[in-house]
Amino acid sequence: MIVGAGSAGCVLANRLSADPEVRVCLLEAGGKDSYIWIHVPIGYLYTQNNPRTDWCFKTEAEDGLNGRVLNYPRGRVLGGCSSINGMIYMRGQARDYDHWRQLGNPGWGWDEVLPLFTRAEDYYLGADAAHGSGGEWRVEDMRLRWEILDAFQAAAAELGIPKTEDFNRGDNAGCGYFHVNQKRGVRWNAAKAFLRPVRDRPNLTVVTQAQATRLRLEGRRAVGVELRLRGERATVGARREVILASGAIGSPQLLQLSGIGPGALLREHGIPVVHALEGVGGNLQDHLQVRLAFRVKNTRTVNEQANSLWGRIGMGLEYALFKRGPLTMAPSQLGAFAKSDPALETPDLQYHVQPLSLDKFGEPLHAFPAFTASVANLRPESRGTVHIKSPDPLAAPAIQPNYLSTATDRRVAAEAIRLTRRIVAAPALERFEPEEFKPGPEFQSDAELARAAGDIGTTIFHPVGTARMGDDDLAVVDARLRVRGIERLRVADASVMPRITSGNTAAPTMMIAEKAADMIKQDRHA
Repeated sequence: MIVGAGSAGCVLANRLSADPEVRVCLLEAGGKDSYIWIHVPIGYLYTQNNPRTDWCFKTEAEDGLNGRVLNYPRGRVLGGCSSINGMIYMRGQARDYDHWRQLGNPGWGWDEVLPLFTRAEDYYLGADAAHGSGGEWRVEDMRLRWEILDAFQAAAAELGIPKTEDFNRGDNAGCGYFHVNQKRGVRWNAAKAFLRPVRDRPNLTVVTQAQATRLRLEGRRAVGVELRLRGERATVGARREVILASGAIGSPQLLQLSGIGPGALLREHGIPVVHALEGVGGNLQDHLQVRLAFRVKNTRTVNEQANSLWGRIGMGLEYALFKRGPLTMAPSQLGAFAKSDPALETPDLQYHVQPLSLDKFGEPLHAFPAFTASVANLRPESRGTVHIKSPDPLAAPAIQPNYLSTATDRRVAAEAIRLTRRIVAAPALERFEPEEFKPGPEFQSDAELARAAGDIGTTIFHPVGTARMGDDDLAVVDARLRVRGIERLRVADASVMPRITSGNTAAPTMMIAEKAADMIKQDRHA
């Protein structure tokens, strides 16, 4: 039984049901991925913060963000976050996975996980030492370019951040256009890639509108799931294993509701403690992006097109006729990986650069030409929590990322703003006369820049780590993703990451599911 048909759940369902002797039930709280805006790439504007496709979570008020509350989108539909995310294909750095292995997780080093990335991949340029061809997960190049983004890339090169064509070879240093999970200008989500081709397998049952509410346990053994099925209570049994693939928010929430988690938290909400596992819901890590914005001249950006009736008509026609143009855009097109400190071994900053600007996500674009350079600390020290606020399984949990809660994170945020200003001041951008208006040039000292980062920082939607793997007392699962102290129960999603990867987290999450499927099959025949 797989709980959650998102990026991980769809991979698991595909791989495990390939054995006709294994019966697989895949539960999804949301509905089918038939909504048109899932498939038009720019449709994330309409799928995020939409209860049809999104859990519509919010964080608690964040001290590091000067008391602000953030929207916290998580997919609630077949395909999960792969149906509403930015479509960016990014594995991270080889050192990320080698570090996982060094933390006591054998089998998770870069040389061991790279084959899992490549076997699922259908890379548009074909197979080579770092990429696969013919797999389910389509990876393509961007279908549009922007003069202002090309100039930003040239400016970065002038500061020693070299141009690159591929961020996914183990060292993502450099600046270039992202690769995306699209197929000829249409979003390629996990449901299309992994679920649709195998939906007719007689041993695979996919149930939508089925929200898991608690695990069924016999002592310390998982035997099934309680759920709300289209509004009615139901139970489903599992003969072999229950696999949680509900993500960094949903999986720890379900464990806690089931009596597995921090003892004091469970007792506070009147939940009998089945197994006091203190790490459940802790270790929350996320990438906070600091969004700098600049007015420009002598060029065209999305702002002018989106604010013009004829511009919007033109964009629609270009997409309808050719599957090209701004409607194929991922939220960010140009990326860069750089160092906040030259002494670092590998980049610790990631840029998402966009030929547009707005006050905040979901609001109209500005009327003047501008671009946004968002920059995130890839290795934050800050750690947060996901804790239930009620024994009611339908109540949202408290999500507290604790952004910018350490002095190092505040210093890196300040250095990231300074580096961005140096890039924008480089000769390659000079003819566009960039003028910073967010946060504004008046912020200069470390303290001022940290405060500004709190005002303009927002999540880039990469929560991980809340059921981390390891061999210490706060680890939730072992290296084979088995929940410590509970039989026949695993977690296989972004929540098991002991440390966040150096980049976007969708591809690593699917790799985790690939590896989980291999281990489940191996253990079945052991």
